[in-house]
Amino acid sequence: MQITTVGLDADDTLWHNERLFHLTQARFAALLADHAEKDHLTERLLAAERRNLGHYGYGVKGFMLSMIETAIEVTEGRVPGHVIAEIMEAGRAMLAEPIELLPGVHETIARLAPDYRLVLITKGDLLDQERKLAQSGLDVLFDAVEIVSDKTPAAYAAIFARHGEGAEAALMAGNSMASDVVAPLMAGAWGVHVPHGLEWALEFAEAPVSHPRYRKIPALENLPDLLEWIDGS
Repeated sequence: MQITTVGLDADDTLWHNERLFHLTQARFAALLADHAEKDHLTERLLAAERRNLGHYGYGVKGFMLSMIETAIEVTEGRVPGHVIAEIMEAGRAMLAEPIELLPGVHETIARLAPDYRLVLITKGDLLDQERKLAQSGLDVLFDAVEIVSDKTPAAYAAIFARHGEGAEAALMAGNSMASDVVAPLMAGAWGVHVPHGLEWALEFAEAPVSHPRYRKIPALENLPDLLEWIDGS
């Protein structure tokens, strides 16, 4: 079956994102250097993020709340007010950061747009994701935008049924092995890994190298050639 719908991830697939989290986490570690070693603080923050996903979802706001919670924990409730204020300011700065497209992204999407239904599939803060998409100038090239609470196989199945002929005729490409590759494969679509270099620990998954619909490409610029190969094979 030929591919008719192409799903694309947003953060760290179309534009830089994870590096902001790394920079903010380094700032967070500096703020609390007198209370916890950096590695220990990283572990505590990751644990807070993991248990809070079900409450706050993905994105900057959940990250900021998890930092505040971690600061309270590691200081045993004695975190100074100025530290909380700086954490909140760091979160606001992340939400205001201009986006920077990854190389070749605009040209690649413009090349794909005439031949495929293009669906942006992302998770995170609704307002933040809408802001970044509008800033990117890519919104006019997509046929649909889906901002979901989580990227599950069921979510992919529903999206590809809504915007095409189902998962069998769809492909998803993104930088997260767990969310952008494994989950769409489980729904019946193709899953294409486009590594970014920076990976959030909670998005880690083993590469499904034996799956017939799994592929890995070095950059999004290689996606049109891969689609031509799939449709011609």
